Amino acid sequence: MIKHIVLFKFKTDLPEAEKKQKMESIKSDLEALTKKVETLKKMEVGLNCNPGEKYDLALTSEFETMEGLKAYAVHPEHVKAGAAIREILEERACVDYEF
Repeated sequence: MIKHIVLFKFKTDLPEAEKKQKMESIKSDLEALTKKVETLKKMEVGLNCNPGEKYDLALTSEFETMEGLKAYAVHPEHVKAGAAIREILEERACVDYEF
């Protein structure tokens, strides 16, 4: 099994209300991928509630194989969700590991 963890930091110059609305929309879009991408076995998306930390959103997902993760990466629904993220993205960190 592969665990895919991604942290996102969004642009700091966004008005707070707009940022919150976009983050909620991104969270919803990402969570919906479990019903749209066959290789995606599990996903959890959390919005940071600790203002002392620099990342705004965390995504944890699981795949049976690295090939499944690669299929997810190019799936049209994932690409669509990624486009919304890139509109407000400032920084991203990712770790993939076997478990």
